[in-house]
Amino acid sequence: MAKVIPFRAIRPQHDKVHLVASRSVDGYNTSELRDKLAGNPYSFLHVINPDFEDGVKTKPGSRERLQKVKKHFKKFVREKIFLRDESPCYYLYRQIKENDEFIGIIACTSIDDYMNGVIRVHEQTLTQREEKLKDYLDVCEFNAEPVLFSYPNDKVIDAISEEISHTRPDYDFSTTDKVRHTVWIIDSRKTVKQIAERFSGIPHIYIADGHHRSASSALLGRLRRSSRKSYTGEEAFNYYLGVFFPENHLKIYDYNRIVKDLNGLSVEQLIGHLKTNFIVSKIDEPDFRPRRKHELSMYVGNTWYSLQVKEGIYNPDDPIGSLDADILTKYILSPILDIHDLKTDKRIGFVPGVKGSIALKRQVDEGKAAVSFGLYPVTMEHLKWIADTNNIMPPKSTWVEPKMRSGLLIYSLEE
Repeated sequence: MAKVIPFRAIRPQHDKVHLVASRSVDGYNTSELRDKLAGNPYSFLHVINPDFEDGVKTKPGSRERLQKVKKHFKKFVREKIFLRDESPCYYLYRQIKENDEFIGIIACTSIDDYMNGVIRVHEQTLTQREEKLKDYLDVCEFNAEPVLFSYPNDKVIDAISEEISHTRPDYDFSTTDKVRHTVWIIDSRKTVKQIAERFSGIPHIYIADGHHRSASSALLGRLRRSSRKSYTGEEAFNYYLGVFFPENHLKIYDYNRIVKDLNGLSVEQLIGHLKTNFIVSKIDEPDFRPRRKHELSMYVGNTWYSLQVKEGIYNPDDPIGSLDADILTKYILSPILDIHDLKTDKRIGFVPGVKGSIALKRQVDEGKAAVSFGLYPVTMEHLKWIADTNNIMPPKSTWVEPKMRSGLLIYSLEE
């Protein structure tokens, strides 16, 4: 059963929260990052990029850099940019983006749940990245960006969230990407106990986004446990930060592919090869997205095409083989376009569906790719099917919303 516990968050002062919370550092290009750092002294980006302040460059991921990150975080605490709650709390989080509303609970979960399978995974992690993030946690000793979890809809938790969401929030601000963020602190002992009990009755929770952060937290826990004669299991390193959304408050987008060239084929030859396993239909529209599972979109030669998968070429009882991303690789990318390793082949790129199919068209029209392929979004049911059967999705199969801000609520690993 899931262990989802309250914690004492380190969080921005109320008047500075909109200035502190930032997108993940990977979400900024070099110019944007420089402008953010120069124009906002309170941005959490200063903690993650401490070299900006003193001008002394350090190697990313080095112990020297990580020690500077920790030092800068301590500075934010010392200058009271951050405060820390006195008692363990849950935090209700709401994000409104365009026409979508997402409501979840920010809390901590157990590394033991990750290791024993209560927390279900669907993505393969890279050892090098796990180690890098583990070193970050070991030196810096804080979680600033929660793992995105999903859990089966629960009427009691839903009712609690609904009631709290009609009270005055502790934070309520909008960011320049036109997203509204709202946070309520849940410190009532009765409500905290009730939420903990409801989660303890849930057999499995699912990682929607954050597999490497989960794996690195487990690595750190094992490291610290091995260096001690004894431990209680309640030390801070036994837990890590997450945001828990009921299944109906997550949105899974497609994750699409672009390919730089046609592997020496003409458009007519490409279409000829495709007709072996797909029903190919020309679409006379300026924009096109797959309308159902097992229909792919293709944009090539200034034209959209529908690629309907023919019956019999995949096993509907195979959780991986029936994925459209796997079908695309198995019957188009690999045999026709000579792309066999999605992780290393530089001829292939990935475009999140949140950018719309127009982004696929633009890549081809601007000459950055020769062909693009759109996929129908993976359903939550299919994701759970893969996780429950201990299977692993192909790389870049899903783009999950909402995306969280860094530095909004921080979990300290210091004891």
